[in-house]
Amino acid sequence: MTVGGNWERKVKAGAPSYHQQFNNLKGCKDYEILATPYAKPSKEEQAKVEGAHKIPFSDIYAKAEPRPLLNLETKEIPKKGATIKNAVTCLMRLTVITAMHGIALYVAPRTFTWKNAFLGWLIYTIPGIFGITLCFHRMLTHRSFKCPKWFEYTCAFLACQAGQGDPIEWVSTHRYHHLHCDTPLDPHSPYEGFFWSHMGWLFSTEASMLDYSNAEDLKSQFFYRFMEVFFFPWLFIIKPYLTYTYLGGLEAVAWTIAVPMVAGWHSTFLVNSAAHVWGRQPYETGDLSTNCWWVAAVSFGEGWHNSHHAFPQSARHGLEWWEIDLTWYLICTLKALGIVWDVHVPSEKAKALKAKQSAPVKLTAKAL
Repeated sequence: MTVGGNWERKVKAGAPSYHQQFNNLKGCKDYEILATPYAKPSKEEQAKVEGAHKIPFSDIYAKAEPRPLLNLETKEIPKKGATIKNAVTCLMRLTVITAMHGIALYVAPRTFTWKNAFLGWLIYTIPGIFGITLCFHRMLTHRSFKCPKWFEYTCAFLACQAGQGDPIEWVSTHRYHHLHCDTPLDPHSPYEGFFWSHMGWLFSTEASMLDYSNAEDLKSQFFYRFMEVFFFPWLFIIKPYLTYTYLGGLEAVAWTIAVPMVAGWHSTFLVNSAAHVWGRQPYETGDLSTNCWWVAAVSFGEGWHNSHHAFPQSARHGLEWWEIDLTWYLICTLKALGIVWDVHVPSEKAKALKAKQSAPVKLTAKAL
């Protein structure tokens, strides 16, 4: 199982632009393409593409591309069925995201109290740090540490309350992101535009990826298969109905569901967009990932994204003492309590080699 990515590869001399890579892959029918690391495109060649526009305050040139990219036969779902399922999924995302933004922007300002604001912040923080950053990302996607199943499943359930998808979908998408980062096979590269990488990709995903073949470790567990089915009706039908009916109408829906969910969406989306456009690149990764302090501030430490792409299995993303990483502090606390163990961080030698942009060396994280 691959949980890391292709961080050791650099952009090769003579590499084509992202746009040219996209055209080369258009209509590809080889299923193995999803499991094979794809060469990084040239940022300089992309800047020369006709119609490409420069993303403000960056050196990245983006151009919208015609999706879908691939034309693969899915293995577990008939191709036509996968296409229909993907279209329905994209429509449901658009509907839910529009509705939640509407409630957050219209109802919340009219019902603001400091009590509601604190409640919204609390419901944003707990699923965000325990669920998305600690569980979905560092534990399930990258296996940065080990923990008992009761804790894993509890955190996974909390993560689902953030409205970012079920565990299998989230983990599969993020593993593809690392394997194919900032190539046309990446689900959300800013080479197709800032908005595309931020949230536009959610409404035009690839039906070919619905098999989630890179997340067999989760698909083999009943709990995650159940959450794949139960996630949407619980979070967007049953829970809002119960909240509206018994906890205080639209005001309760706004502050316990919509506001925390919208805030959580954009803190995660910024990691995919802003942390691939603006910031520092202290490590050689070959992709566009950056360390962006203000993204780290709103995403519990996820904004130290270049460090993360350099060492995907590391439980610590803020590798310098001054890089505040709240999720890492939580992991340290849980380790002290005996709840997590085998916590992975890169060695000082590995950090030095990557920082110096030395020749690619395959390095594995060591356990604390």
